Amino acid sequence: MITTYDLQGSGLVKSDGQIQLKATSIWIDLLNPTKEEDHFVEKQLGISIPTRAETREIEASNRLYQETGAHYMTAFILFNAESLMPSTSNVTFILAGNRLVTVRYCEPKAFPLFLARVDKGDLTCQTAGAIMMGLVEAIIHRAADLIERIQDEVEKTAHAVFDIKNGDQTRGRGLDLLLRAAGKEGDITSRAQESAFSLDRLLTYFSHVLKERGNETVLLQRVEIAHRDVHSLMEHMRFLTGRIAFLLDATLGMINIEQNTIIKIFSVASVALMPPTLIASIYGMNFKFMPELEHPWGYPIAVAMMVLSAVIPFVYFRRKGWF
Repeated sequence: MITTYDLQGSGLVKSDGQIQLKATSIWIDLLNPTKEEDHFVEKQLGISIPTRAETREIEASNRLYQETGAHYMTAFILFNAESLMPSTSNVTFILAGNRLVTVRYCEPKAFPLFLARVDKGDLTCQTAGAIMMGLVEAIIHRAADLIERIQDEVEKTAHAVFDIKNGDQTRGRGLDLLLRAAGKEGDITSRAQESAFSLDRLLTYFSHVLKERGNETVLLQRVEIAHRDVHSLMEHMRFLTGRIAFLLDATLGMINIEQNTIIKIFSVASVALMPPTLIASIYGMNFKFMPELEHPWGYPIAVAMMVLSAVIPFVYFRRKGWF
């Protein structure tokens, strides 16, 4: 789908639905474009639109480059930050003269968030670079919201790991759930780090493009501020990664303690039951001549001996703190 936005004053006006590029069309947004739509934009602007497979290339030379006078910048982003497991995709920004082309195969909330700010008059869109910068700032803002949510979840997990209580579930089952939660948080954080690193490289390349163009002092200042924000997020994510690793180790250690406690209980029980088992084995032998067989109190005495031989080790272990 092709959506064009025309420059009107300091704001943007969405196209009326007809696929056409006017002289005032400053932003062309390609959402899940077909081959025909790609060819249409390529013919109109004289540029090449990267395919979905090309946007997924991980080499820097395939993500940040210049071709036929246009600058191509691809960023790896996370979206659906409110969901339990955020999704990932690539967004390509193409600066062709004073036009911006965005190629995306996802619908992150950063785009409507940017348009809402433009409608309120909080952002100016006089140039294609300013529109791109506004979109990148919205993406960084959404990434910051995601990191804040992960931080809250890590805090809850930390409290649960070190203050777990028995409820409807057993303690071991609770630790299993905490291990899964910490693993999920670690996975999201690692992908958020990858996204932040991608945005950092994009901003570095974008600043070089602006310096080449000249007369972009205000926009360069915004790029530097965004750079600092991304670096701050990356530092915070490094801290979260270390804390999540600590929680994973602590949870695994507690699982080992639970398993050792279970083994210790069985070991103590088996040792405590060895003397009565020995007594029962002796009097369970089928010899014809046994002195206690004809004794009237033989059975009660044997039972009492087995109980006493089980109680004495149990009391001893309790006093030693082994049980």
